[in-house]
Amino acid sequence: MNWISRPGWPGNLLALAAGALTPLAFAPFDVWPLELLSLALFYLGLRHLAPKAAFWRGWCYGLGLFLAGTSWIYVSIHDYGAASAPLATFLTVGFSAGVALFFALPAWLWARWLRRDEAALADTLAFAALWLAQEAFRGWFLTGFPWLYAGYSQLDGPLAGLAPVGGVWLLSFLLALTAALLVNLARLRVRPAFLGIGVVLLLAPWLIGPALKGHAWTQPAGAPLKVAAMQGNVEQNLKWDPAQLNAQLALYRDMTFAAPKADLIVWPETAVPVLKEFVEGYLGVMARYANDRQAALITGVPIRELNERGEKRYYNGITVVGQGEGTYLKQKLVPFGEYVPLQELLRGLIAFFDLPMSDFARGSSDQEPLLAKGYRIAPYICYEVVYPEFAASLAARSDILLTVSNDTWFGTSIGPLQHLQMAQMRALEAGRWMIRATNNGVTALIAPSGAISEQIPQFQQGVLYGEVLPMQGLTPYLQWRAWPLVILCGLLLAWALMASRIAKTV
Repeated sequence: MNWISRPGWPGNLLALAAGALTPLAFAPFDVWPLELLSLALFYLGLRHLAPKAAFWRGWCYGLGLFLAGTSWIYVSIHDYGAASAPLATFLTVGFSAGVALFFALPAWLWARWLRRDEAALADTLAFAALWLAQEAFRGWFLTGFPWLYAGYSQLDGPLAGLAPVGGVWLLSFLLALTAALLVNLARLRVRPAFLGIGVVLLLAPWLIGPALKGHAWTQPAGAPLKVAAMQGNVEQNLKWDPAQLNAQLALYRDMTFAAPKADLIVWPETAVPVLKEFVEGYLGVMARYANDRQAALITGVPIRELNERGEKRYYNGITVVGQGEGTYLKQKLVPFGEYVPLQELLRGLIAFFDLPMSDFARGSSDQEPLLAKGYRIAPYICYEVVYPEFAASLAARSDILLTVSNDTWFGTSIGPLQHLQMAQMRALEAGRWMIRATNNGVTALIAPSGAISEQIPQFQQGVLYGEVLPMQGLTPYLQWRAWPLVILCGLLLAWALMASRIAKTV
């Protein structure tokens, strides 16, 4: 087994395979022990490498992870972005190779500054802290790409009960710590003085997690609300066709008129595929219908407004009519899908960079929750729900969570199911019900436990009926967010750095 931690392509190929193994721990496969195996192989593979070799080992791991886990990017670029197969393949591989650097740099730092004698308990703690730092940095740098966090594998796993305590990042930290401890304990690489502490650290999360599962961190804030969420299943190549506008408006109108009475009527992202100012009459009709039914209707719609400089800009938005009020403008935009970085250079290069509605502006960061039937609704548009800290800031001021999406871009790939799993984690972290309305699936109602109570399968047109319960109170994660964990990891990394430097001078 020593070849795993030696430099060279055999170890790098194993790292590539270990990274590619990781997506099997997430939806739709959900074989969560594979996440532990992947982390253990990654940790073991870095044990004796020089910094340069560790950099390439980390890059190979990240490349395998993103090639396998974000293969849906190819579908977006090729099937809906009008790129040829070779170009779509090149762009997908290039993206994966770039994002893999998020693993290469920490691997270099680990080998250069932080790695200690593997028999030291500090070594495993520092590895877990560095893993958490990698995930946090990846979710922030250049607007972030917070996809495939290790902790998502635990949505239905033994550690799920700890998600309301510290969020998905706490689960990621504990998985990395467990993997490193298992490697060292299996190889008898823990000093006897630390053996007892190591065993406690290994077992405690896996005992506490199940004990906390089902604990009621939040309480009902009112009576159940009936929900009718529309899934129009409009094909992506028709969605932005001006000739199809009236048909789409009629589709959601007729689905709503035919639906049983509900308190909340929810349409998906850009269900109204034209600027709000051009459909005020249509929305007025729907508002009167909602008021007559004593309901609030919430829909996705693009919006044109003046920014703080007086410039007219376009926003991906949500608005409420009927028994509610408020408009929300999306803050976390999808690169190349909703805005084009370096657009002066890229627009016109290929059709993918000229997708419809790819010139959105970013909404203000101080927006209030939406109001519907007297309750506060935390809105997330598509990609926004994958940001743990961003989602928590809105959830803490809300009674119900809402996410609207159009995952048609990803076809029959695993992307939409990964997206759903992350929405489920947000409900679990916040201890609140979530309504998820999508164009083509999966439209679902998600309980505070993260479990799906009702859903419509993908690629079907229909109306989802069910009930959600407004909730009040804050989970520990909503109250403290990730700060306790960030401080702990900072201290662990500082400890490891000092200990490593002292060891090298002795």
